[in-house]
Amino acid sequence: MPMKVTVIGLGYLGATHSVAMSKLGHQVIGIEQNPEKLAELQAGRAGFFEPGLDQALKEELASGRLSFQSNHNADSAEAEIHFLCVGTPQTEGSLAADTSYLYSAITDLAPLLKPGSVVVGKSTVPVGTAKALTEKLSNLTGFEAELAWNPEFLREGTALGDSLRPDRLVIGVNSALAEAKLREVFEPMIASGVPLIVTDLATAELVKGAANAFLATKISFINAMAEIAEVSGADASQLAIAIGYDERIGNKFLRNGVGFGGGCLPKDIRALMARAEELGVGEAVAYLKEIDKINLRRRIRVIDLLKAELGELSGKKVLVLGAAFKPDSDDVRDSPALDIALLANQAGANVLVHDPIALAGVNKKHPELATETDLHQAFDNADAVVLATEWQEYRDLDPKLIADKVNRKFIIDGRNVLDNSLWQTAGFKVVSLGKG
Repeated sequence: MPMKVTVIGLGYLGATHSVAMSKLGHQVIGIEQNPEKLAELQAGRAGFFEPGLDQALKEELASGRLSFQSNHNADSAEAEIHFLCVGTPQTEGSLAADTSYLYSAITDLAPLLKPGSVVVGKSTVPVGTAKALTEKLSNLTGFEAELAWNPEFLREGTALGDSLRPDRLVIGVNSALAEAKLREVFEPMIASGVPLIVTDLATAELVKGAANAFLATKISFINAMAEIAEVSGADASQLAIAIGYDERIGNKFLRNGVGFGGGCLPKDIRALMARAEELGVGEAVAYLKEIDKINLRRRIRVIDLLKAELGELSGKKVLVLGAAFKPDSDDVRDSPALDIALLANQAGANVLVHDPIALAGVNKKHPELATETDLHQAFDNADAVVLATEWQEYRDLDPKLIADKVNRKFIIDGRNVLDNSLWQTAGFKVVSLGKG
């Protein structure tokens, strides 16, 4: 049965979740205090690149089920469920997550709550945050507040599909009422066969951090093997295929390259380390420090390879293909591709960056980097090329068409997606990470 819900905080998570809830048939009020972001959403634009989301956003606005406003009012006070989707970025100068936006959202929401309203956190938080927020809510409202936790597992590039057809639903609750409300709001998903895990608040909070820590571990494990492969003559890509057939290991997230980035994995594993230290069990996740180091080393490895080929990078033109941390996204947060461009620039290279979608973010955050929108023109007079984000148009490049444009036929395949023989036939020297 359709419910009235609010979604508080309309960044990547909140905007996507609000559209998904509307598509499930619920009446959704999105709350966003940033006026520029609010105007974009009201015009049917998410404000970031996510395949299919803008179209779905326009459709749901037209349906009348979805609306956006800057603050709570009498209408949003009638909602049965309030989803918290505000950001929890890494604290400057610390590994810990900044949960101040959650406390601010709780403070704004508390005057509207009534017994029976359920507040549901979706933001990624350190374990123990929900307990503290529950106490804060109860103090502000004067009655025992209903707070639950429902971690998100969105992947950039497939976020709306992941919201509507997740591989699992996890809800952390401390009352039968909260469980019943969440079962009701997610009933279409549950009825379609999506597994539902009902647990306590602390476990629900820990699920997201634990999942991302495990995925980061798999990526850094195969990149550690790649370091061995590069000096021993082995091939880490073939190694990944071979060990991936073991069902206890599996082949997902076993692709070696320049490592992981984005707004989740790096931040979440660091926040998990920080929280474990606070709880006095830092040794339990001490290995994550090395995971983080391995990941960052792969970026430096690309610079070492450039220097090995070109000598001093000063005055050399280095073309970096990709700025987003992954294809089908314009997210440049903690992007290995962008980091490689910055490291090469710091080493004196004349760096040029191409990306099909993310150049606006590069120009805004790092105006010191030159960018080019025309892919083929970007190759002009390049001394080295680094493929750092595996966009399909880079995979589809015909090396014969660019061989005469570059100064030196040298390319580093940082994602192991190129047909080496095709590029070598065109006269290029190809260096693939993880191959001796």
